[in-house]
Amino acid sequence: MKLIRFGNPGEEKPGLIDEGGIARDLSAIVPDIAGAVLSDEGLAKIRAVDPASLPEVSADARLGACVGGTGKFICIGLNYSDHAAEAGMQVPEEPIIFHKATSAICGPNDPIIIPRGSEKTDWEVELAVIIGRRAKYVSEDEALDYVAGYAVTNDVSERAFQIERSGQWTKGKSCDNFGQIGPWLVTRDEVADPQDLAMWLKLNGETMQDGSTRTMVFGVARLVSHLSQFMSLHPGDVISTGTPPGVGMGMKPPRYLRPGDEVELGIEGLGTQRQEAIADPEGGQT
Repeated sequence: MKLIRFGNPGEEKPGLIDEGGIARDLSAIVPDIAGAVLSDEGLAKIRAVDPASLPEVSADARLGACVGGTGKFICIGLNYSDHAAEAGMQVPEEPIIFHKATSAICGPNDPIIIPRGSEKTDWEVELAVIIGRRAKYVSEDEALDYVAGYAVTNDVSERAFQIERSGQWTKGKSCDNFGQIGPWLVTRDEVADPQDLAMWLKLNGETMQDGSTRTMVFGVARLVSHLSQFMSLHPGDVISTGTPPGVGMGMKPPRYLRPGDEVELGIEGLGTQRQEAIADPEGGQT
């Protein structure tokens, strides 16, 4: 299934995309694409519904993040061998883990907001893993059973905040609208192999990233198992699994987003996102 959330920010309703590509309203069936709805039982309840019986959603409705109730937005750094080479860094022996604030989460086509004082706002197409049920101390063999589905995410990053200022990476990753998720949550049964998905990103029509999840250092099953050794993963938690090469920081000379730039990105079978970069309307003076 392809599940969506639609409506104004903070007022999103649950929905699905039927076989004809029409968005349907699930509000009468489930309260949200969140919590227990993400379990195998919750998803089975949705599958049992005839999509044709559901109201159509307006074609111009805003799409929100495809999952609600996210308690943790966990990111994995340098998880593509070719991206690590691009960054001039060694492939890590264990996953590099950091968090993106959940306040960064927004819809797949919501703008990229360039924060006040930013000169190095960058793009990163990534595969997002959405957890479906509580996972703690799970083995790698069983890890995918805890996944509700997958989505596209843009792990927008401010490189000066991330690297050039003291502290951890989180503050370069957590600005408002630095976490577009969607357009759909594609349930795991529709993704035959999460380690064989083409992914890409274009800036103003020019291809910047053209990669595949095949070059991940640590695959999805390894990441879910690894993270569950250190923290409980809960329904709605999102794991952003790293990016292939082609980010602005790695270019010679580096290239970063400016107001008016248009970004388009996608992953095979998981849909596409389109965003305009804008100056923060609340930016004021530095």
